[in-house]
Amino acid sequence: MKQPVFKTLTLEKIVGGGQTLGQLDYGKKAFVWGGLPGEKVEIQITKKKSSFLEGIVTEVIEPSKERIEPVDGESYLSTSPWQIMTFDAEQHYKAALIEEAFELHDIVVPEPIDVYSDKREFAYRNKIEFSWWWDKESAQLDLAFFRRGTHGKIPVDGTSLADPTINEAAHAIRDVLRARDTQAFVLKTVIVRCDQKGNVVAQLYVKDENFTVFSPEEIETLNIAGFELIFSNPKSPASVITHRMQAWGTTSLTDTILDIPFTYAVEGFFQINIPVYEQALRDMKEWVDATKPTVDLYSGVGTIGLTIGGNNVTMVEISEHAVREMERNITALQREKAARAILAPSESVLENITTDATIIVDPPRAGLHEDVVKKLLEAKPARIIYLSCNPVTQARDVARLAENYGIRAHRGYNFFPRTPHIEHLVVLDLK
Repeated sequence: MKQPVFKTLTLEKIVGGGQTLGQLDYGKKAFVWGGLPGEKVEIQITKKKSSFLEGIVTEVIEPSKERIEPVDGESYLSTSPWQIMTFDAEQHYKAALIEEAFELHDIVVPEPIDVYSDKREFAYRNKIEFSWWWDKESAQLDLAFFRRGTHGKIPVDGTSLADPTINEAAHAIRDVLRARDTQAFVLKTVIVRCDQKGNVVAQLYVKDENFTVFSPEEIETLNIAGFELIFSNPKSPASVITHRMQAWGTTSLTDTILDIPFTYAVEGFFQINIPVYEQALRDMKEWVDATKPTVDLYSGVGTIGLTIGGNNVTMVEISEHAVREMERNITALQREKAARAILAPSESVLENITTDATIIVDPPRAGLHEDVVKKLLEAKPARIIYLSCNPVTQARDVARLAENYGIRAHRGYNFFPRTPHIEHLVVLDLK
């Protein structure tokens, strides 16, 4: 068995992705989790490449003034590696990373970067997926997360990021499994989700098709609105639904976004931090002309198009499951004449990008497909509203569009406090 390698270095700056950059004495760059700029630290190397390495801080020799104790102790790196800094520092670094991403493409944003936050640092997540851990010494099952930078796991009691009802439900499911002496190797994960009213639904994913379903007495102890037992093919590392073995209670949830109700499945895509998302939508709505058609690309379940898209909105989404949810919501809202859902990759239905439409895009981290950029430059719609979960690829796309478009407005959002994730809105107007 290889012995771990440790190195000492001084860290310099936080980079996109959330790690802190330093340089070893022989010149190789190190991307480090668990450290802050200016700190002298000892790290354990977790990955080696020809031009850089990655590591995790094992000891802080000279701490930064921005350092605080993480709420989640040893497990914070798994879920929220920025728990080690003050919230003011987090806000500063997120703004700086957005600005840096645009400077990299020689784009000067017209106003200082503002990152909106509702000041809620913890207990904001409405969905958590736990793995499982078997403690050999105590012969006991525990909830777990994967250790960052490794394939190993760490046992946890919950997470400070989650709404408390989620941790309570996860404990209850764990306790039922403990009472059965269930071992971790037959389990995959448990997904627990809650709505804003406090209703909780959980899905337990198992690797054994003969797994015993929960009895009425066991379900009663969970004290939740709905529960599903799901067999998930053990050959897939992800928690995919092979088939549902048991369904009890209400197995979907409903939340309102800007007073519009949306029903969604536990495993489906839906916003994690609804209050901050609503602020982003309010900001976007100011730039939507209700008299024009709206095209919402990469639309998910339609939470943008159906709230701020107006009375002539076309929504395009590649996920079959998300489009089913979208169509169900369109019907429930009686919006069939005003809203249209299209199941397709955005780059495959470019005819929807027209000169007279307002275009809204909320792409995945990879950013806009090249063909979408080309069509936008060709069609020249008057306004593009671009919400991004990755300012680096957003800045790249804005640079591509710069021959025809200029930045009219922009704003950052802290959707995921205590993590490096950043959302950024850019409004582009035709020059």
